[in-house]
Amino acid sequence: MEIESSLRWLLAVTMVLYLVGMYVIGVIAQRKVHNAEDFLVAGRKLPLSFAWMTLLATWFGAGTMLTAADEVRSDGLTRAALDPFGAGFCLLIAGLFVAGPMWRMQLLTVPDFFRRKFGSSAEMISSLILIPSYFGWIAAQFTALAEVLLLFFGIPLIWGILIVAIVGTGYTLMGGMWSVTLTDAVQISLVLVGLLVLGGVVLFELGQGNMLVGLTRVREETDPEMWTIIPADSAASLAGWIGVFAIGALGNLPGQDLMQRVFAANSERTAKWACLVAGVLYLLFGAIPLLLALAGNILFPEDMETKILPALAHAFLHPVVAVIFLVALLSAILSTIDSAILSPASVMAQNVFPRLGWADTLRSNRIAILMVAVCSLLLSYAGESAYALLEEAYLLTMVGLFVPLIVGLYTSPCNSTAAIVSMLVGTGIWAVHFALGWETFLPLTRPLAAMQLPISLSATACALVAYFCVQWPWRTRFQSAGSEAREEGATTDEHG
Repeated sequence: MEIESSLRWLLAVTMVLYLVGMYVIGVIAQRKVHNAEDFLVAGRKLPLSFAWMTLLATWFGAGTMLTAADEVRSDGLTRAALDPFGAGFCLLIAGLFVAGPMWRMQLLTVPDFFRRKFGSSAEMISSLILIPSYFGWIAAQFTALAEVLLLFFGIPLIWGILIVAIVGTGYTLMGGMWSVTLTDAVQISLVLVGLLVLGGVVLFELGQGNMLVGLTRVREETDPEMWTIIPADSAASLAGWIGVFAIGALGNLPGQDLMQRVFAANSERTAKWACLVAGVLYLLFGAIPLLLALAGNILFPEDMETKILPALAHAFLHPVVAVIFLVALLSAILSTIDSAILSPASVMAQNVFPRLGWADTLRSNRIAILMVAVCSLLLSYAGESAYALLEEAYLLTMVGLFVPLIVGLYTSPCNSTAAIVSMLVGTGIWAVHFALGWETFLPLTRPLAAMQLPISLSATACALVAYFCVQWPWRTRFQSAGSEAREEGATTDEHG
């Protein structure tokens, strides 16, 4: 796609002004930071308006705006199982079942939960699972935005990734959660307006002046199979879809990025409603890129090497409006980058560094941000596809942390061993399959190979079985010991 020189200059100037504005917000946010609680959870002062906006901005990134749209354009709505369908339901599930009890515990990080429920060893293991799970997600955002810079400015990918990493890391360093929240509020507003404008213009063009006609054309001229959301042609394809959906819906429930915003809410009610509002809006606005992807097949029936949303913006929007939309796209990805960097850095600073004797929390948080950014930068140069990076990022927390998190929330654990075994079993099964390149559960075993069970569901089920296999004997022993103590006390009372 050839970009006119005038549009390129207008976009460049606008992006520079936009980034200056984001850094000004970062400087303002820095004044609000006086301690680690301010830096990590904004002093637990976020009202509902800021809370749902930062949640929505965190989710609305390259996965929704670029990757999911291109996947749907190629293979239909079944490819939206992870994002936005799975991720949107994750927010709804969090609001209904997880946000309230987690907020009441007044934590700073998810590993704090594991320490309080299962002890310091569980805290460390959960930290080691959680921290690297974000590197792929961050790397996917770096790569996606660098591809946009390559498309519009011809900046080589290797330098584009570095530029994106520096910019995204810069204002995250300034004010922590306050910086992320204030910039998120601006960024998500731009994203939503940009999507509505692009959606309206594309349907207007398709309908030759009537958006309803354009919508009808999309519905009628799209292959009916492309509209299928849940595949039913075979048990294997259905199981695979459920596995991917579960990664999105359950995989990020133990995520620090989600829980950090729950902890930052000013009340339990705010924490719950922020998740619910963000979840509903995510599903609604997340459907727009999918609709545009299907419309793109009608407008551009030939194969394209460029991303479909930037191509539509360039083709149908006035240059000034196209620039606004591209800045909105920049906002969507940057809002995810800053949140995704801050989350594992918070865990590193609060739950790992203290084990090494480092107690300067504000300074250690900033050092951790730099370390996370560097690790993600190196991974982005490894060349994995954005969709694969996103999927693996969600998968690791699902198989390793989902079971002990939910069980710990709704039961009273009597020992830490069950949680530790569950984490190790789930993560170990995933690691073996990942190292061997197996895409289904134990494919060398003939009965299981025929079933084509998703690794996400299988490893999580194994983690659940491992938890209760260890927990049950301990609970039985604990109850027996309690019964003996009660009987002994009753006997003493009788003799007394």
